[in-house]
Formats: sequence, structure tokens, C-alpha cells
Amino acid sequence: MKNTTRRAYVIYALVIAFVLGLGFLVYSFAVHGGAWAASRLNTHVFTNRVLASAGAVKDRNGTVLVETKDGKRVWNDSYNVRRATLHVVGDAQGFIATGVQTLYRAKLIGYDFFTGLYQSGGKQRDVTLTLDASVCKTALEAMNGKKGTVAAYNYKTGEVLCMVSAPTFDPLQKPWDIDTDKTGKYDGVYLNRAISGTFTPGSTFKVVTTICALENIPGVMTRKFTCTGRIKLGKGEVICNGTHGTLTLERGLNVSCNCVFAELAAELGRDKLTETVRALGFGKAVSVSGAKTVRSSFDVSKAGKADLGWAGIGQYTTLVNPVQMLMLAGAIANGGQAVTPYLVSEDDKLVSFNGLVNKNIHLSPETAEKVKKLMRSDVKNYYGDWRLPKLDFCGKTGSAEVEGKKSHAWFFGFSQREDFPVAIVVCLENGGIGLNDAIPVANKVLQKLLSSF
Repeated sequence: MKNTTRRAYVIYALVIAFVLGLGFLVYSFAVHGGAWAASRLNTHVFTNRVLASAGAVKDRNGTVLVETKDGKRVWNDSYNVRRATLHVVGDAQGFIATGVQTLYRAKLIGYDFFTGLYQSGGKQRDVTLTLDASVCKTALEAMNGKKGTVAAYNYKTGEVLCMVSAPTFDPLQKPWDIDTDKTGKYDGVYLNRAISGTFTPGSTFKVVTTICALENIPGVMTRKFTCTGRIKLGKGEVICNGTHGTLTLERGLNVSCNCVFAELAAELGRDKLTETVRALGFGKAVSVSGAKTVRSSFDVSKAGKADLGWAGIGQYTTLVNPVQMLMLAGAIANGGQAVTPYLVSEDDKLVSFNGLVNKNIHLSPETAEKVKKLMRSDVKNYYGDWRLPKLDFCGKTGSAEVEGKKSHAWFFGFSQREDFPVAIVVCLENGGIGLNDAIPVANKVLQKLLSSF
């Protein structure tokens, strides 16, 4: 009797272990099945670990960017379209981790949880992007060989219309020295700088300091500031880019006066500035169709008054991600609501935020309206509408100082036109001056978008 009972317990244990093992296997298959099928070791879809058999990747107009023909990946005929869309489309080897050919590989090869891999039946699925390839081509050409990124999106819907990163390369003719070059021309070539880059923001960050001041200092809009070319803060000082005399907050933003915003940052203090930075979503990653952005960083915990002043004008240790700046522009344009950008137009589990307000960004409608007017004044009263014609544009430039190198040239902003709800960010790495170098790039991209919107 005891032997029978022991045997029964053993059988029960084996049955339980079997059920648990089967459950774990089903769970693992459900979670990781697509990745297993899309492994480079799978010779059904990879040749020499290069993706060979998969669906097409197309832009919003149906232009094929890459597809499979006769067992090989075939790219768009245009040299500059291939280079301009490379970081979003991704390379066939998978070095560009945020590319669609990596993130959506299981879908492209036709993997299905219930029926497995459809490769032999030729039922791979296409992926359609929100990008306009011709606009991306315009952006890359406007960058004129400079490193950096350009991104634009519809701030009402979240559709990313343009996303270009440089340096880049032609996936049809990958440079032989791309991994061995010592000159730096290919530094970060596998990174989509819009998604995976952070840069010193320079004066574009004055918009963040402005938001903090509007929310914490009563009467700041009518307050008078004095710029003598430098301002002493504690044991240090902040140098301005000019001697502006007496000016208001609006004029201070127009001429990008360092004295005004360093004074405000020091007055606001570490806690309030940090609180605003966090409220605007800096320091939190954003998922752009499955590609997570790198986190922006702002740490003034050990900053003295002068350091805090430099942080308030976008220097010190401050680093921002371009997509974060794009979303900030969208939030200001949208009355305080930031819509999460997305790149893949089809309804997919990786695109879970399409058209939804990003809950990590908090900006009151009242403050958004005030900042919108200030940024409109920048363009209308200082940069000149002639630089951005027909756009009713609001924006802010930046020339971020980088020790020992040329400044990063920045521009970000948005159109107020109801029929053209587009925000843009341009960051040219060691690319010069925001006014002279970044705005012309932005304008070429925006005008190209406007012509086909």
C-alpha cells in the first residue's frame, strides 16, 4: 500500500513537472518565438547572416525603400534616398539596432505564432513607414555632409514625416573602411542620432528655463533685465554673446541673452529647475515604434550659482535627446499636450501610442500659450519670417559650445498653420551657428513638406 502511494506521488510530481514545463515552453514560444524565427542562424531567411528573404519596407507614399527579389534584398534606386532612410529602415546585417529591419524582422519574414514561418509560401509582410522618402532626401542634402540629425513630425497625429541621421552610408556599397577608419568620419555611423543621441542643447534649452520662470516667478513677463555682457553669480560668472542693455524676457529670448537666463536659473534654484525638467519628460525614454530613445540628462545637484546659470542656458553638463526636443515643440504647439511620435503606420503591438498624449510631459495650456507667443516673436521679430516663409513659424535657435570643437547648431520649433501641424528639430553636430546653419536646413525640409502636405 505504501509503495502504491509513493508511486502515485511520483506520478503526480511528474505530471505537475510536465505541465509546468509545457506551460513554460508555450510561454517562451509566445514571447520569444518571433525572435527565434528571425535569428540570423535561420538559413531560411538569412544568407551568410544577411537578411535575404523578407517583406518590403515602404514610405508613406508607397515608395519601396527595400524589398526582396530573387532571394536578395534590393534597395531603392536613388543613392541619396538609400542613405537618407538608412537609419530608420536599418541595414540587412542588423548593425543598426533601432532600424525597422531589426525591430520588425519577425513581421517582415512573415512569422506567425500559430502557423510559424511562411517563408516558403512567399507570404512575408510589408511594413509601411510614416516617412516621406523625398523629404528625408532633401534633409540629408541640406545637411551638406555635416553630422547630426533632422526630424519632423505631425504634432497632432504623431506621424514622423522625416528622420535623418548622419554620418550615413549606402547599404548597397558599404565603405570598406567603415569599421577601421581613424579619422572620425564614421563615428556613431550605426546610431540613429535622433533616437540614440544626446547633445549639449545650448540656447534651445532657454525655452525650458522660460517655462520654469513663467510658472514660478510672478510678473516675469514684464520684468526688466540688464545685460552688460557678463553676469557674476556666486564665485563665478556667465559670459553673454553680446551687450544687450535693458531688455524684457521676450527680447531676452529673441536675442538669446545669456545674462537674462543665467540670472533666472540662479534665482529659480536647483529644485525648481529640476522639477520643470522632469515635468517636461527629460530623463525618461520614449518608445518610437519600438525604438527607445536615450534619456536626456540634467543634473545640477552639485552646481554652484554660476554652474546653475550655465545649466539654465543649456550648457554645464546638460544633454538632450533630439526626439525629446521635438516632443517639447509639439507640446507647446498643442496647448500643452505632447503626442508620442511613431514611424510605422500600420496597427501593430509595437506601435501602442499612436495619436496618444504622452503622459510623461506635463505643461499647462496657459504656459504653453505664453511660450508659443515668445517663440513666435523669435521668428517674427528677430530671425525674420523671410527665413521660414509661409509657415507662421515659432522657434528657437541654439549654438551649443563644445570644448575644443565647433558649436552644435540647433533649431527647433513648429508651424502654427492649422493645415500644417508640423514640428521640427535640427541638430548639426559641431555644425556652426543655429541662425545661419540650422534654420536653412529646417526651412528646406519644411518647404518640401509643405509642397506635398
